[in-house]
Amino acid sequence: MKQKKMKNLKALKKALKNKPIIIIVGLGNPGVKYRKTRHNAGFAVIDYIADICNVNFKKNFLRPCLSASVNTDSHILHLVKPLTFMNRSGDVLDYVMRKTGADVDDMIIICDNMDLKPGMIRLKIKGSSAGHNGIKSVIDNLERSDFKRMYIGVGRPADGISVVEHVLGEFEPEDELKFKSSIGTAAQALIDLGVKPLHLVMNEINKKNN
Repeated sequence: MKQKKMKNLKALKKALKNKPIIIIVGLGNPGVKYRKTRHNAGFAVIDYIADICNVNFKKNFLRPCLSASVNTDSHILHLVKPLTFMNRSGDVLDYVMRKTGADVDDMIIICDNMDLKPGMIRLKIKGSSAGHNGIKSVIDNLERSDFKRMYIGVGRPADGISVVEHVLGEFEPEDELKFKSSIGTAAQALIDLGVKPLHLVMNEINKKNN
């Protein structure tokens, strides 16, 4: 009986090892005070996926990030929330890739974007930081900018409101409804990447939000 259990365990480990891996890294700032801010759009998407997949985040020992894994029939999703604050979001990525055995091509970064209105989403395969400090940190740490990223629209600040005040502020009720809708759409699109080609998911998302 013991030998049979060991054999089954080895078979399970082998199956998991051979499954495609998708690392989804949501950018944001840790702490209750930032939870509902525009800058935490990345965290919001990650939390949504964890909720619908019924998984809990765990603090990585001596590492500034929370992570959770979703094991589906076709692939494994690794959900990551850096706890280094936005400006140092990329610091944990080398550790995450070593731990999962994945590489940059398996990773998607999720963050807010002021050039998109609330409710809009964009999926891209490369690009510059466009002034986003979280993306800049990722580029600096990876030493490359050709990684996939999903942008969640938060809109531009109103007259008299600084960029910092805007991204660290909360949504107005009307925009919050649009934002929450986009979070659900973004989460489902990321889950679909395990069973749909990237270009197809990208076309669906970008066309829908054109």
